[in-house]
Amino acid sequence: MRNRVEELRKGRGLRQEEFARAIRVSRQTVSSIENGRYSPSLELAFAISDFFGLPIEEIFIHERKDMP
Repeated sequence: MRNRVEELRKGRGLRQEEFARAIRVSRQTVSSIENGRYSPSLELAFAISDFFGLPIEEIFIHERKDMP
């Protein structure tokens, strides 16, 4: 799953540490989300959505795989 977290965070002029504090997670969690190594829980995705004032689907982009 791709996401726009880094783009949106930088657009607000925030460091990872500042953003992490605002959404109550570690800086490492923010880094992992931004790098696509970690998919946030639904609760955390909503917290990120609320922080940026955007719908979840405008932040997290689900790429469907062809099903056989």
